Amino acid sequence: MSKIGYARVSSPSQNLDRQIQELTNVKVDKIFQEKISGKNVDRPQLIQLLNTILVNDEVVVCSLDRIGRNSSDIKNIMQQIQQKGATVTILNMPSFRGIENRNLRELLNSLIIDLFSYVAESEREMMLERQRQGIEIAKRKGVYKGRKIKFTPESKELTNAIRMYNERKQNKLTVQQIAVSNGMSKVTLYRKLKAEKKS
Repeated sequence: MSKIGYARVSSPSQNLDRQIQELTNVKVDKIFQEKISGKNVDRPQLIQLLNTILVNDEVVVCSLDRIGRNSSDIKNIMQQIQQKGATVTILNMPSFRGIENRNLRELLNSLIIDLFSYVAESEREMMLERQRQGIEIAKRKGVYKGRKIKFTPESKELTNAIRMYNERKQNKLTVQQIAVSNGMSKVTLYRKLKAEKKS
């Protein structure tokens, strides 16, 4: 029987140290860790964890939202863990370890997880709704400008990218290399080139 930890943050700029420390404190045997959004279910380390766990293993996470962002994803991942005969411990949720009957323990655990995942998803939906309402109010007041356009026709990066694109046969650069060297995606460069031709 192994005790396996899973730690996740949403972006490369965020820090995993706190989660790793909490998992280390409860003496996990191994920690799978990654920096990737929870809305992406194809997470390499999570997939590896699911392929690694065996019967009677225990998967440990610091909080439910480390597993997924919405209740359906959380349920799906939890089911995969349970189908392997493993259990899940979420450190910031009530524990039912004192209950000897495993079936009852798992039932109570599932009920708590369903409740917490519903609350987490509801909170996220409320946050998005408040954000949408805030944008609507700002638009009515005339103070919402939308996302700032990064590459205007006058921007140095765009001018340089277009010049490099026009000279790509001589300088032997790919469109991808031209885009990256000017801090933009290939899609953005093509879109700007198309707009340039129309003007």
